[in-house]
Amino acid sequence: MSLGNWLHTKFHGEKVGTDDYGNVYYQSKRRRADARFERWVIYKSEPEASKVPAEWHAWLHHTVDEPITTPSHAWEKPHLPNLTGTAQAYLPPGHDQRGGQRAKAGGDYVAWTPKS
Repeated sequence: MSLGNWLHTKFHGEKVGTDDYGNVYYQSKRRRADARFERWVIYKSEPEASKVPAEWHAWLHHTVDEPITTPSHAWEKPHLPNLTGTAQAYLPPGHDQRGGQRAKAGGDYVAWTPKS
């Protein structure tokens, strides 16, 4: 965190809560000209927007007034940040890093050839 962010948070922010990743969420002490409070997050580690869970994302963007604290549906899975570029990234069948072998195309595919 930069010195400017730290000073702004110290003098103008009040802590609202934290998420499971250790990110801390703040709200300004005073309303802006449009009658809203300014809201921001201080990341625990690398600043990466995909590390903000959906319930906090909704709060940051003024979709809800209070952060959602419990999952609303039994089928909801825990939030995962974007794993692209990591060892846990999804690689579809046929990806070069999985050997580059994929199933043959089905019988419904006909390649285009000129003058056919």
